Amino acid sequence: MSRIGKKLIELPSGVTLTVGSDNMVTVKGPKGELKQLVDRDIIIEINENTVEIKRPTDQIRHRALHGLYRALISNLVVGVTTGFKKELELVGVGYKAANQGNTLDLSLGYSHNIIFEIPAELSLRTTQEKGDNPRIFLEGADKQLLGQVAAKIRGLRKPEPYKGKGVKYKGEYIRRKAGKSAGK
Repeated sequence: MSRIGKKLIELPSGVTLTVGSDNMVTVKGPKGELKQLVDRDIIIEINENTVEIKRPTDQIRHRALHGLYRALISNLVVGVTTGFKKELELVGVGYKAANQGNTLDLSLGYSHNIIFEIPAELSLRTTQEKGDNPRIFLEGADKQLLGQVAAKIRGLRKPEPYKGKGVKYKGEYIRRKAGKSAGK
């Protein structure tokens, strides 16, 4: 039995979870509404304030989907209650980040600035304090969308291993390499 799949999902007060006829799970809470399509073989049982995910057989496919859909539904519940956050840091001389609403303006050492549109479901904030690296703060209810947008921003200038310059996640460790070694 899957250790993740058999865990119960606690529904906090103010959160409602409904399952449609086509196995579309809808979770509504204070931070919005999220939907996730669940495989037709997976069984979702809703009690008073808990949700249990079950699988019909012990086939490899069902065992794999059991834990997956439990984790996805749990992320929906956490997203509509507390939300998710990602913080990115720009390391490098002259690297800047500014935002106008949900439009991110990045200066990453290229010949032109990069204008990046953030989806409306996410909120964006940038800070640039003296003596500190510029930071980008992303917040939202959808964990998958948040991670995808953060990865795209990081992909615009990945951290390089020699000087550590680039866009990195807060707390990310960059494995450094030694530069050129002197000749004989």
